Amino acid sequence: MKLKKLTTAILLSTLPTAGAFAAAMDRSGQSMSAFFQPGNYFEAGLSVLDPTVKGKETAASGNKPIEDMADSYYFPSAALKLQVADKFSVGLLYDQPFGAKAEYSGNNVFVSNPSNTVLPQDKLDAIANSTINKNYSAYESLTNEQRVGFALKNQGVDLSSPAGQAQYAATLAAYNNNAAVKTQIDTGVKQGIENKVQDGIKDVNALLGKGNTSVEVDTQNLSLVLGYQPTENWNLFGGAVYQTVKGHVSLRGQAYSLYNGYDANIKETGGMGWLVGAAYQIPEIALKASVTYRSEIDHDVNIKESLPTLGALGLLGDSGASAAANIAGATGKTTITTPQSVNLDFQTGIMADTVAFANVRWVNWKDFAIRPLKFGKVSEEIGGIVNRPNGFNLVEYSEDQWSVTAGVGRKLTEKWAGNVSVGWDSGAGNPVTTLGPTEGFWNVGLGAQYSPTPQTFIAGGVKYFWLGDAKAQTGAQAGGSEYVAEFKDNHALAYGLKIGYRF
Repeated sequence: MKLKKLTTAILLSTLPTAGAFAAAMDRSGQSMSAFFQPGNYFEAGLSVLDPTVKGKETAASGNKPIEDMADSYYFPSAALKLQVADKFSVGLLYDQPFGAKAEYSGNNVFVSNPSNTVLPQDKLDAIANSTINKNYSAYESLTNEQRVGFALKNQGVDLSSPAGQAQYAATLAAYNNNAAVKTQIDTGVKQGIENKVQDGIKDVNALLGKGNTSVEVDTQNLSLVLGYQPTENWNLFGGAVYQTVKGHVSLRGQAYSLYNGYDANIKETGGMGWLVGAAYQIPEIALKASVTYRSEIDHDVNIKESLPTLGALGLLGDSGASAAANIAGATGKTTITTPQSVNLDFQTGIMADTVAFANVRWVNWKDFAIRPLKFGKVSEEIGGIVNRPNGFNLVEYSEDQWSVTAGVGRKLTEKWAGNVSVGWDSGAGNPVTTLGPTEGFWNVGLGAQYSPTPQTFIAGGVKYFWLGDAKAQTGAQAGGSEYVAEFKDNHALAYGLKIGYRF
């Protein structure tokens, strides 16, 4: 069937909330629809997401409830497309493709409190007992003369003074000849070792962070796209992408043990990537199909890290203390690579004034990970304790994201059009990071578009999301079956507004 040109143009416009909530940190959906508009075209849009993500600790953590930890956020988009010649077009597209925003509150393992310990208590007890036994065994290997000297030094006696030397001689004689004195001194030494170890643990625990866990990551994309249309039906395109990333992460609460107090600040930095694709259309029946590939983009960043509990590595022995000193002085860049993706878009007329549309998106989150320099070096030191001998990442995902949106758009009057859609997102694996604890979604959407003139329109839309249940893991648990909390029965509401002008 043949659609009027104006109707086709109206129905080609997609809702600004298309990718508002997706797996991992996917936000905008990176639509190319503006570049396929006929003639010269400009659009600008704003999408807002209001999620609710609540959960509950595991029984091992106390079963305490976790209040809504997902913050609302908004992201703009804009596009300019020029048909500079019959067969050549150029476009400038702006969006914010990836991001995260969350903050925990209340009384749970993601918020600091005075009872927090630098490691789980059972592991602290094991380290303490091992350290005490090791130090006392070293004491027992000493001669009687050395044992007495060690004991008196720990009592603050100055063995170089005449009084100290006299006390040493008297004590050594008693130690050699009186079993009760020997037991008393040995017991006192062992108690002193225990007190020193426990005081060290208390001192480290006192360095743990205050406040709550939070994360905010923002990216921006500016894509310069060149298109070549060898025939009316084909459009071959490609271009360069400049992307910036910035953000901060604060880890707090017992869930992060040694990292309770860790902060990472990523100063805004940029990187270059590319995109390429092809589109095919039959305007008479409003058929249009396209495929777009976007490359990975590397960002080499100096992440400013703060870890006040770094000295806790000394609990692991002399090697840990040496490692702590080396890590404190470590400098270098961390590479953050945003993922490659593929978008498939399709639409076709199905009856007069009506089109069906679909979008399929794949994002390579499985190969995405962030391991800041000092965070990673500490993870390698303590990895053996949590069965991660090679260390672990701050954030990682176990699966790639697949998402599908399908719907129908219809012209209602000469100036009004509407559409309905349903969507599904696979998520990026479960369990998933504590900084974004949902696994995919189902959604439904409604949209309307008003065109006061053939050249202009304003569109609005709303989507409701049923967010997938997920188990939340810290970086030290990633790759295993352990988790610290579970998030169920959550939802989100997205809405947006977009204006467009054809000239």
